[in-house]
Amino acid sequence: MSMKTDDNLVRQMEALLSRDDWVVTNLSNGAALLMDAVGGINWAGFYLVRENMLALGPFQGKPACTRIPLEKGVCGVAAAENRTLRVADTGAFPGYIACDSATRSEIVVPLHDRNGAVLGVMDIDSASPARFTEDDQRILEAVARAVERAIG
Repeated sequence: MSMKTDDNLVRQMEALLSRDDWVVTNLSNGAALLMDAVGGINWAGFYLVRENMLALGPFQGKPACTRIPLEKGVCGVAAAENRTLRVADTGAFPGYIACDSATRSEIVVPLHDRNGAVLGVMDIDSASPARFTEDDQRILEAVARAVERAIG
């Protein structure tokens, strides 16, 4: 696994983010930490629900799709179904939206507000097929909970 340990990455995210900071500040620093800490990735960032779509938030990587309809692509399906999606082969995902043609695998974790409603997603892409494991998913879900505590 090319990722810092669960406790270490979660602690780093918690230390970096503050409920007193603007959501854009928190998500910008969160994306930067993910890009630095998670090995073998080519994009890390956030999309936020806005006007019944996902709107591009802070990220690290190549330019990205700015709006994604709910229920479309990996991000839209993860948000609409309120569940983490770990996609080993993006080319095999029905309705995949290719923002970066180099991406071969992806993990998307929903983010929730204090009432449990989906407020966005944390999206991480890799140019390597099957990059994300079950352990990675567990770690990144814990990281997403830390992000929620700062922005939700």
